[in-house]
Amino acid sequence: MHPIGRSKFNVALTILSLMICSATGLEAASVTQPNKRQTVGTAASERNWWKNAVIYEVYPRSFQDTNGDGIGDLNGITEHLDYLQKLGVDAIWLTPIYPSPNADFGYDVADYRDISPEYGSLDDFNRMVAEAKKRHIRVIMDMVMNHTSDENAWFVQSRSSRTDPYRNWYVWHDGKGETASSQGAPPNNWGAFGRSSWEWDAETRQYYYHHFSVHQPDLNWYNPAIEQEFKEIVSYWLNLGVGGFRFDAIETLFEDPNLQNEAPLLDKNGKPVLDPSGHPRLQRTKEGDFPQVHTVMRQMRAHVDAFDANQFPGTRVLIGELFARDTSDLLKWYGPPQTPEFELPMDMPVAFINKLDVATFRERIAESETKLGGNVPLLVFDNHDQPRMDVRYGDGVHDVAIQRVLSTILLASGGASLMYYGDEIGMKTTPPTRKEDVKDRMGGLANWPRFKGRDGERTPMQWTDGSNAGFTTGSPWLPVPSTAASVNVKAEEGDPGSLLTWYRTLIHLKKTIPALEQGRNTMLDTQNTKVLSWMRRAPGIPVVLISVNFTAEPQTVDLAGPPAPANGALKTLLKSPGESSPSRLEHIELEPFGVYIGQVQ
Repeated sequence: MHPIGRSKFNVALTILSLMICSATGLEAASVTQPNKRQTVGTAASERNWWKNAVIYEVYPRSFQDTNGDGIGDLNGITEHLDYLQKLGVDAIWLTPIYPSPNADFGYDVADYRDISPEYGSLDDFNRMVAEAKKRHIRVIMDMVMNHTSDENAWFVQSRSSRTDPYRNWYVWHDGKGETASSQGAPPNNWGAFGRSSWEWDAETRQYYYHHFSVHQPDLNWYNPAIEQEFKEIVSYWLNLGVGGFRFDAIETLFEDPNLQNEAPLLDKNGKPVLDPSGHPRLQRTKEGDFPQVHTVMRQMRAHVDAFDANQFPGTRVLIGELFARDTSDLLKWYGPPQTPEFELPMDMPVAFINKLDVATFRERIAESETKLGGNVPLLVFDNHDQPRMDVRYGDGVHDVAIQRVLSTILLASGGASLMYYGDEIGMKTTPPTRKEDVKDRMGGLANWPRFKGRDGERTPMQWTDGSNAGFTTGSPWLPVPSTAASVNVKAEEGDPGSLLTWYRTLIHLKKTIPALEQGRNTMLDTQNTKVLSWMRRAPGIPVVLISVNFTAEPQTVDLAGPPAPANGALKTLLKSPGESSPSRLEHIELEPFGVYIGQVQ
């Protein structure tokens, strides 16, 4: 998800010190030696790596600046690959790094086969991929296929003449009631935030369609040349060694060819629903989720699978940015077994619950386990378009403890996990306080002050407590939050009770405890409205129990009996700081927003 207005995210890792084990409750016996992960490079070791993966979203502009211009760059990512390896990630997803006028910070692509100079060069990219591979980290590119920049050469050609060969690469249409002296009205009522989705071009006297910004004209996917072009673009990056792609706004590729008007969106009382700008929302059913997109993705998946099938079958991953309404809607994006689509469509029904409601989490996580036809869910809580977890789930007092709760759900449930840079240290959403400071032109400038844009979740990574949090020696493109004085990697690395230590330990468990690697989820204590508990189990291996307190009061749970084991001693794997280590399933005490993970002996 990027612009607002959408109708809509192997084995052992790093050894942890005995000091960390003691403070977190991770038993020393479960800590493996470093550098024992499978070597990337053989089909056997790479196949299906993504099924239990931890994927880390990097917003390159904000990760690390190495040349003092205040903008993060590829060399900055390379500089911190050791940090990412120690954290335990399997892949990094980069938001767009292609040349772009930055009307939407890279999601308006000017050239799909190059690197934006502000981020570096193709040589820098190749070095980053090579260094990442040495550390068993894959690089996933963002693939924006719905639209381009209005400065893309394709669109410049398209708008040059009605007869230009590129004219049909975009969606052009006459106005309604157009005359020789009047442009007429837009072809229909499509739009959002009081703005039409159609822009008049005076030179060729037609409107072009843009689902998002006026600077992001939509490609015409009814033209088969578009699909062929993107297959070649995907091949280009595969040849450079990328590990897969995250497909942006994929549901919007096709729109109603008849250009029918959208109906208004009504609430349960039949009243119009207003957007943050105070304008009535439209249902936007005519602008996306058409069946043709599934055909495109099946063919794209076949193209990627065939690209290197003789060497590395099943090693590249396709991630879909989707806004499925429920689990049954999500299921269709995996595609049928004989013609698959995405390995990992984002599980948005879990992603943006946006409230600490035990029943909702229980229901949706259980559905991900039981209603996806055995496919692998991709859980995600944060990204570059949403306020961070502190705003959406925090209470301002227990924010770190609440993030331990959410990270446990993210990383100790079945499937793959997608996290956002800075989550692991507890970075906070820090929006601008003045309109003149807003950099997100598409969000904050257009809708201030109802919506302050997305700058708040894109602030520079907080590496140290020094100048500009160690992000740059220059002037950062966004201000560094004042919280960086205490919330930073340097401060948390040596602290066994820190959130960073928690994430490292939790990821380590995900990769080394058999039940967390391969076990299935089963919900426990299902009538409890204050504590979410589940177990991970697989035949022949010890059961692991997880219990997380969703309240600011201490809670006690009894997890003995079906479907959990009837009784059994517990070995603590991980617990919140200050938690006791229970000896049996019958009595597990949890501090406010406390977490307990234990293995049944």
